[in-house]
Amino acid sequence: MLKTHFVVLAFFVSAALPAGAELPDQADVLIRGATIIDGTGQPAIVADIAIRGERIVAIGKLADLKASRVIDAKGLVVAPGFIDLHTHSDDPIQKEKTRANLNYLLQGVTTIVTGNCGGGPTDVAKMFATIDEHGAGTNVIHLIPHGSLRRKVVGEANRAATDDELAEMKTLADREMRAGTWGMSTGLIYTPGCYAPTEELVELSKVVGGHGGIYASHIRGEDWDSLLDSIHEAIRIGREAGLPTHISHLKASGPKAWGMMPQACKLIEDARTAGLKVTADQYPYVASSTNLAAMTVPSDEREGGNDVLAKRLKDPDAGPPLRDRIAKTLAERGGGKTIRIASYSKHAAWQGKSLDEIAAAESRDVIDIIVEILENGGAAAVSFGMSEDDVRFAMRQPYVATASDGGAKVPDNTVPHPRSYGCFPRKIGRYAIEEKVLPLEFAIRASSGLPADILTLPERGYLKPGYFADVILFDPAEFRDVATFDDPHQYSRGIRSVWVNGKLAIDDGRFNDTLAGRALRHATTP
Repeated sequence: MLKTHFVVLAFFVSAALPAGAELPDQADVLIRGATIIDGTGQPAIVADIAIRGERIVAIGKLADLKASRVIDAKGLVVAPGFIDLHTHSDDPIQKEKTRANLNYLLQGVTTIVTGNCGGGPTDVAKMFATIDEHGAGTNVIHLIPHGSLRRKVVGEANRAATDDELAEMKTLADREMRAGTWGMSTGLIYTPGCYAPTEELVELSKVVGGHGGIYASHIRGEDWDSLLDSIHEAIRIGREAGLPTHISHLKASGPKAWGMMPQACKLIEDARTAGLKVTADQYPYVASSTNLAAMTVPSDEREGGNDVLAKRLKDPDAGPPLRDRIAKTLAERGGGKTIRIASYSKHAAWQGKSLDEIAAAESRDVIDIIVEILENGGAAAVSFGMSEDDVRFAMRQPYVATASDGGAKVPDNTVPHPRSYGCFPRKIGRYAIEEKVLPLEFAIRASSGLPADILTLPERGYLKPGYFADVILFDPAEFRDVATFDDPHQYSRGIRSVWVNGKLAIDDGRFNDTLAGRALRHATTP
């Protein structure tokens, strides 16, 4: 059956071990006859793989190896546990209800990155201590969230930081890198990150780069008149600061931007050709998700936060022109039919409905609905703004990793983006196995080896003897996303087993209450 999905080199390889190492005579787990896709992008092989303790100890023809548990994996795929470079699980991964991160384990994810889009905790030592104490379903890596850092020092003001404020932010960035963060993220459409000039980001990135970290950015704009300039800015920051640049959730947003993905990728490729380290990630959907204010209100109108915005909307002088600007922004996105409310506690019945549907049911204008939501503190929303052709083009690029932009969740009455439940099996099951948009080995690499390389994450992301046993076993005929935009709280299917640091977290498709994930600290300058 596997041969109908992808090419398998049907032979056994000799056991691959580090120089000087001996083949073990005993293992905890021996997976026999699996189709092994190792994260390098190289063709699959049929072989055995052995795990002992927290490590992979052998790969190859292991007929004489004894093990406490032997798994017949004929027809199944063994791959490295996936590494999600972009999640918003900062709070959920620390909470009892969601720390198991089951919606990601059942996608094959064994490591997540938090602190993205410039938001999240600015005290990584405290966050990691919580994970150390209580455990987590997956490993956790954290980035310094620039927006949170700026808010702590500068506040919500729309201005450049003073010299003293910049010095304080640099001191905090240095502290966080020494405490184990892997880089810095920005969210340059969100307040207060959007108020930071490029020069500020360069100076902070120099601190991060001095510790071997990366710069990951939700760039300033992703629509037709800002996408290319925003990529230029990200590349400039990496070049001037001397550190790798990573562009988060690469997309061309809004109908006027459709077809711009080849141009965007050409900028990245030109930078890479010039010797710069520039990469990106992407989720395989035509819809994005964030808060409604960021989707509809220009950044200069969001200065001061939600309470100030609500007052501005009610002001008899400032309110009407602001409404006009909201209407213009909405029109550029394609109108109220393209935005659905995902989570809105003030009116749960609106969840899962488009702005146009809500307005029609209420016999009101769409802008009135938006204003009411904003005046009540805002809502999370889903925006259908990308083209399928652009999504497919991006996923075929060798420097574009897979990343969800989702978070640890359990089913409830909200209607979020389905990417939190289905991102990785959608890319692998639908696009690689079913539609053959890209080779399966390529799709696996985009989910494992490539993100490990982007982070310079040691001993993970590949199936190699001596590496940590973050390992997944799945059925390629069944590995698919089930979550939809109408019914997103559905776990993916097809995962048979997941090992995190050598411990079995998913056994025969079922979670066994194991919290084997760790806080992974970046090794930095002492």
